[in-house]
Amino acid sequence: MWERLFKKKDIEQLLREANNEQAGFKRTLSVWHLVALGIGAIVGTGIFVITGQAAADYAGPALTISFVISAVACVLAGLCYAEFASMLPVSGSVYSYSYATIGEGLAWFIGWTLILEYLFACASVSVGWSGYMLSLLDRWNIHLSPLLSRPTFDHLPTGEWVLTGSLLNFPAFFILTIITLFLLGGIRQTAWINNLVVIIKVSVILLFVAFGISYIDPGNYVPYIPENSGQFGVYGWSGILRGAGVVFYAYLGFDALSTTAQETRHPQRDMPRAILISLSICALLYVMVTFVLTGIVNYKELHTDAPIALAIDRAGEGLSWLGPFIKIGAIAGLSSVILVMMLGQSRIYYAIAKDGLLPKVLARVTPQGVPRNATLLAGLLSTLFASLFPLHVLTEMVSMGTMMAFCIVCVAVVVLRHTRPDLSRPFKVPFVPYLPLLGALICMAQMISLPGSTWTRLGVWTVVGCMVYIFYGRKHSTLS
Repeated sequence: MWERLFKKKDIEQLLREANNEQAGFKRTLSVWHLVALGIGAIVGTGIFVITGQAAADYAGPALTISFVISAVACVLAGLCYAEFASMLPVSGSVYSYSYATIGEGLAWFIGWTLILEYLFACASVSVGWSGYMLSLLDRWNIHLSPLLSRPTFDHLPTGEWVLTGSLLNFPAFFILTIITLFLLGGIRQTAWINNLVVIIKVSVILLFVAFGISYIDPGNYVPYIPENSGQFGVYGWSGILRGAGVVFYAYLGFDALSTTAQETRHPQRDMPRAILISLSICALLYVMVTFVLTGIVNYKELHTDAPIALAIDRAGEGLSWLGPFIKIGAIAGLSSVILVMMLGQSRIYYAIAKDGLLPKVLARVTPQGVPRNATLLAGLLSTLFASLFPLHVLTEMVSMGTMMAFCIVCVAVVVLRHTRPDLSRPFKVPFVPYLPLLGALICMAQMISLPGSTWTRLGVWTVVGCMVYIFYGRKHSTLS
């Protein structure tokens, strides 16, 4: 049993499988497709949804510092992803990297955590999409029934779960269904749609920054770092750290990018470039938008699912013309995030199933290069969670899963440098082991700052994952 946990996949065999044209995936993505996918995944919930709640609950105007802290950690993790993606251009992201470097046990654990990460990312972003869509419909005097506009459950600060009286969050259910149907059309169609949406949402974001800066009230920045409430993580420097942990998942896109390596024309050259370019662009956009947002609206009033829409409304007549564009841009932007997260989620199911740790039916690929069953499962589960649960519960779980994945990939780079120094590395992380270990430490510090209830839910998810591995994966693994 214990030997199995540390049994590794042969790296040369892994590369042969990835290069086998009979594997089903089509290599159609260029470096600019990848950059657009990265921006499409990263720029979304972090700007359009999470900024408001993280500023109101944790960091205040100093959320800009939180985004910088998270960006530093993500650059360090991004360097590690870039090395692995150039060395092992396979689907499966950190799951595949762990299987080849550390062993099956940790690979299963991180694969199970990646499922958590992408599943809750899809669900949380669709809930944010729902908030903006409802706001836009209200502007047009179209009002959806409360029975169809809120999640079924809510989690109170006291720790209680309560029924909201709503049947389901129908807008979230709707967008996830549409995205699933798009993904079934293939990677070429998916990339084309994503490129169009990225142009729309980045243009809208730049419009908000350019015109919104003249409506900033300097008084909203005082105090820039609100005094700690006496509770760890609520304002003060501990609030900045917790805010960094919560918004960390806003940089999730480059992680999803690595799951498309087997569909990239020149993955060893283009994947590292795309990861670092998309991450740099998005970090700059996040800091600019957060600065303008907290300058227009006092941070205490930003606890809403649609903070930028609120800022436009508060600015009055001068920015009212921008309101519909912002809401449409947010809806389009969040749609592209869901698209890429769903794409990544289906590829994770495919990679794990190909190794036998999940049912093989999820590893079937159509002649068009689509893992149909894995895509349908991703759509079904994401729709279920988005319809039932509130935004704050979903985002905390995504942050935890993301940071854990980043920790492992940083450590795995150091391990593989010692165990397989002979491997070809078209891209190398500088200053190993110092930079990867620093990235791992920053991620762990942010994980510790998250609420205890998030750790409890992660523990439950892990126990379920262990049971699945013991009773199914261990017996059906291709390494058996």
